Amino acid sequence: MLDALDFRGKVVLVTGGGKGAGRGISQRFLDGGAEVVICGREAPDSLPFGAGREAVFLPCDLRDVEQSGRLIDAIVERFGRLDVLVNNAGGSPNADAASASPRFSEAIIRLNLLAPLNLCQQANRVMQMQDNGGAIINICSVSAVRPSPGTAAYGAAKAGLLNLTRSLAVEWAPKVRVNAVTAGLILTEQAALHYGDQAGIARVAATIPLQRLAAPEDIGDTCLYLASPLARYVSGADITVHGGGERPAFLDAAQSH
Repeated sequence: MLDALDFRGKVVLVTGGGKGAGRGISQRFLDGGAEVVICGREAPDSLPFGAGREAVFLPCDLRDVEQSGRLIDAIVERFGRLDVLVNNAGGSPNADAASASPRFSEAIIRLNLLAPLNLCQQANRVMQMQDNGGAIINICSVSAVRPSPGTAAYGAAKAGLLNLTRSLAVEWAPKVRVNAVTAGLILTEQAALHYGDQAGIARVAATIPLQRLAAPEDIGDTCLYLASPLARYVSGADITVHGGGERPAFLDAAQSH
């Protein structure tokens, strides 16, 4: 079984792989022996490192389809193949849906839905030509499957990415498997921006059945599984990694009397 998680000789692209959940994903693939490429508009302060190798950083604004096409070309030119694509880059600042500008909403949807779609297409062209095909993993969010107040456009885009995952899994089979990871709350460098200080993070963690936020490596481990032969018959799936979800508010409301 451990051999199934041996990624030596495999080439993996993790978008936004230099920080947050993306860094945890990159680290896990490096630990598994893969050649890992990360991308972003700016290089991280330090590159993910594991098993004696660093990730390779290539600059790319994924919202620009020409830049993402050149990214895929550069990977194939350097390594000769692309085995795994993890569409991790994304996010959104808080915005009131009643007053958010059309330009803002379009930018959020472009980053979180259209950019992954374009990159999926570009990676698929390479993977379909390979004897072993490839695997695509789209990092989604619980915002896609429950109300997302303050980030409505983001939640809508992630919901679209879930549906896209299922559609591409049908269209691109049997050579390319396409799956999604619906991530819950993650303890990243920016957690304090969303949940406040350490006390605030602890209060949020207490609402999760497993009593903690996800570590970036928790998302990485799920990606390792989905990219590995252990998931050889898994495509079009959505694996929810959220520690059991969020405790329903009505339970606490009913006990408060």
